[in-house]
Amino acid sequence: MEQSPQQGAFQDLTFRDRMATVDKEGKRVWIFPKMPKGKLTNYRRIVAYLLLAFFYLAPHLKMNGDPLIFLNFAERHFVFVGQTFYPQDFHLLVLAIISLLVFVLLFTVVFGRIFCGWICPQTVFMEFLYRPIEYLIDGDRNKQRELARQTMSPLKLAKRILKHSLFLLISYATALTFLSYIIGWERVWQLMAGWPFTNFGGFFATIVFTGAHYFVFAWFREQVCSLVCPYGRLQGVMLDQNSIVVAYDYRRGEPRGRGKNEDKGDCIDCKRCVDVCPTGIDIRNGTQLECINCTACIDACNSVMFTINKPKGLIRYASESSISEGKKKLINARALAYSAVLVIMVGVASYGFLTREQVETTIVRTQGTLFQAFGDEQYSNLYDLQMINKSANTVSPELRLLQPEGELKIPGNPLELKKGEVLKRNLLIILSRKNMESSNTHILIGVYLDGKEIDQISSSFVGPNSLDNKQKEKR
Repeated sequence: MEQSPQQGAFQDLTFRDRMATVDKEGKRVWIFPKMPKGKLTNYRRIVAYLLLAFFYLAPHLKMNGDPLIFLNFAERHFVFVGQTFYPQDFHLLVLAIISLLVFVLLFTVVFGRIFCGWICPQTVFMEFLYRPIEYLIDGDRNKQRELARQTMSPLKLAKRILKHSLFLLISYATALTFLSYIIGWERVWQLMAGWPFTNFGGFFATIVFTGAHYFVFAWFREQVCSLVCPYGRLQGVMLDQNSIVVAYDYRRGEPRGRGKNEDKGDCIDCKRCVDVCPTGIDIRNGTQLECINCTACIDACNSVMFTINKPKGLIRYASESSISEGKKKLINARALAYSAVLVIMVGVASYGFLTREQVETTIVRTQGTLFQAFGDEQYSNLYDLQMINKSANTVSPELRLLQPEGELKIPGNPLELKKGEVLKRNLLIILSRKNMESSNTHILIGVYLDGKEIDQISSSFVGPNSLDNKQKEKR
């Protein structure tokens, strides 16, 4: 394979033989990242805390009488921001999944792992919830390393107990929040009232999830991104030379070194970018599996460039092709085209969700029944009617026989459906002999809500075989 300009700057490429968090013997190298500071970190902090606030508050906030998000898999009842979905909306779920897959693929091809650095729950929880607690109790990078090397002392023990108690408390609150998304917060409170002696199954599941969550963020940490996450593994086949990633401008930075020598590049080899990296890599070695595009190295490098009076952007969002060609343009025609496809896909899925029927109606002929004589020249058919109210209000739909001319009757009280109610009734349709085309006549039924037609249902009406003979005689 031809050596790129960036590869030519490094004679030792053994770093690619193993992960940054594993040494030559295969043992884990514990990462103590320095607390990042800078404009992009502040932006990420705002996004992260908004996401965390939404996650913890969504089960408690209600719209149209339901939580903002409710995922009751047992009863197949799902709510998303005031919109209720039932098993009959499976086609919309398939459309949403397909759109999400296309979105992930195209988004990664164009913008790399920006999702990992800004929105991924692993990053949000780790870097903006657990890690700040660690900085507060154990101190920054150097103090954490010094504390780790110390033998156990009363002060170290107190710090460990305090930190891990807070970690467990957050993990427990997170487990209860996840449970609230599935069964509702009110039901969670009811279950907790008898724990652990009653409702032991729910208690046990919550404790297991709490332990798993605590294990991931207290110990496993960045290994999730490097070893477990399939999205990170797929990065290698989805990225290309035009993908926008966090990249080091080696044309400007090499050769590294301090001093005023004109032969030196802008990189002074301070290793601040390595110190702040949450996965322990050196971004100057190029795009790597462990990089989550968190921008901590960008902020660290920009602060150094400001100090030494050099232009910012030695590490920045860029593509390999833009760096090798010396271009600073971030958005190109390819990025715009792919972004347009993303917008269209999301738009189609959103349109399907927003325009779905408020009342879903199914009408089928009752099995095992034939036509019945209804007077001298009229016949009737019996149908099974099922209606589902997917709106947030009580509705009173109306059914009308559109064609052919005839009569539609629904025995019992007028139709009325409460929110989420599934109504099953019998429906009787009466046609005169003169309006029946054959022994199997096509009929069309309209569904109306507040006087406006919202749906049309097609079915068939069965009559006597003599109607077929009558048709033949006419021919």
